[in-house]
Amino acid sequence: MSDLSSLALPHIANLHAYTPGLQPSEPGWVKLNTNECPYPPSPRVAEALHEAIGADGASLRLYPNPASQPVRAAIAKLHGLDEKSVCVGNGSDDILNLLIRAYGGETAATGFALPSYSLYPVLVAIQNGRVEPIEFDRSMQLPLARLAASSAKIFFLTSPNAPTGVGFSNAAIQQALDSFRGLLVVDEAYAPFATENAVPLLARYPRLVIVRTLSKAYALAGIRVGYALAAPEVIEVLDRVRDSYNVNRLSQVAAVAALGDPAYYDGIIARVKATRDAAIADFATRRGWFTYPSQANFIFSEPRDARGNAGAAVARSAYDFLCARKVLVRLFPSHALTASFLRISVGTDAEMRVLGESLDAWQRTPNA
Repeated sequence: MSDLSSLALPHIANLHAYTPGLQPSEPGWVKLNTNECPYPPSPRVAEALHEAIGADGASLRLYPNPASQPVRAAIAKLHGLDEKSVCVGNGSDDILNLLIRAYGGETAATGFALPSYSLYPVLVAIQNGRVEPIEFDRSMQLPLARLAASSAKIFFLTSPNAPTGVGFSNAAIQQALDSFRGLLVVDEAYAPFATENAVPLLARYPRLVIVRTLSKAYALAGIRVGYALAAPEVIEVLDRVRDSYNVNRLSQVAAVAALGDPAYYDGIIARVKATRDAAIADFATRRGWFTYPSQANFIFSEPRDARGNAGAAVARSAYDFLCARKVLVRLFPSHALTASFLRISVGTDAEMRVLGESLDAWQRTPNA
């Protein structure tokens, strides 16, 4: 039998797929590695899904609204925009893919900052495109001069940044928009947990695109709904390259129900932020670790062992110890700026106590 992989396009044959965080199937894990919400979604979501399915599930034989129009309307109302400024996708990853499909590719470079969401270069590689990454330094200040000099036609800026959690001010984003000549995509997956977001800049900057998701603050990672906010001309382009029926019927129902219960989610976000800030304070005062000021639902902290050492080997030691105790966090060993850190999703207070006790035990071990 011939090697079937040889039939793939050459750039696909050499592609390295995106690697998501571990998703254990057995019970008993404290799962703090994929930035999921530690609390359930609004009760309205389950109620709406039960009603939509009905007793016999007959509605499932029908295609969903092809443009996710009810979801667009709910999102437009939430942000005070026209529906023509909204595009809905199968998670925000779908939106990112549409943007690169439409504006990146072989003839137009795609830019992004490093470190940031590691899916960006994978999506560019799928299109056989060129990348122009811009490196952050440890200060995590937005590299405005290098961004202004970039020849990229589209640039992805994650704010708050992943994996550090650092948020960029609207003033800094405005400076970037004033100097960068291409389409600036501000990926705001974690914006509900931040002190500021870029939505107010949309009216003044037609080259700004904002990408959001319902996976984090809305506790709907399993539903897969994301969206873009942009000028109608950009949305029209995304609709041209968008797959037909790209968001299923039940996902649309769940999204509308969630977006219709802002009071519930305000409470969830406040709880996550309080737990986050308490954990950051604990890492700084009790452990003496360096932690970036997070505006997300996760913490990026540089562990120190009992002797005060930090570094990639120390971070790996802590990660392995936690994993052995069924506490999952995330390690990013492939970049010099991130290799000595752990990214820790904010869990419930009980889960964070288990994390703290496990880290105490790690620091007491002879080899830590």
